[in-house]
Amino acid sequence: MTRTEYNKTVDNHADGLYRFILKSMKDVDAAKDVVQDVFTKLWEKHEDVQFEKSKSYLFTAGYRTMIDYFRKNNRLTMMEDSHQDMQQHSEQYSDLKEILNEAVEKLPEVQKSAILLRDYEGYSYKEIGEILDLQETQVKVYIFRARKFLQNYLKSIETII
Repeated sequence: MTRTEYNKTVDNHADGLYRFILKSMKDVDAAKDVVQDVFTKLWEKHEDVQFEKSKSYLFTAGYRTMIDYFRKNNRLTMMEDSHQDMQQHSEQYSDLKEILNEAVEKLPEVQKSAILLRDYEGYSYKEIGEILDLQETQVKVYIFRARKFLQNYLKSIETII
């Protein structure tokens, strides 16, 4: 990858990467740090990364860097704990976006990342598999489970509201 292609990659994908990381981390400063680390890693490996595959590289490195951040700060949630910790919504909201964001936050990290990449960023199952280092069938299962959880969560809110 040339310097011009690197700069083009930054221009084309920095905002999407930042949105993905911020949506998962909920910490503006930490998200900026992760994105900066990812672009630093890309520059260090710019001779090995093809320009056509730079987007996939960025999101894969971003996901892995974010997971490393969570591990360092002991904030990685285990899948079983998250499902056992499922609680009903008790506050009354009129803003569906707030309710959806709260529901997405209750998902296990891998499911949250998969659903964000699919529904917010528009990636294919194959691309998500490459980014999260999962098989395509695993991605489909995680997305199915996440959607099922969100559906049940939103139904429980309907009964409260």
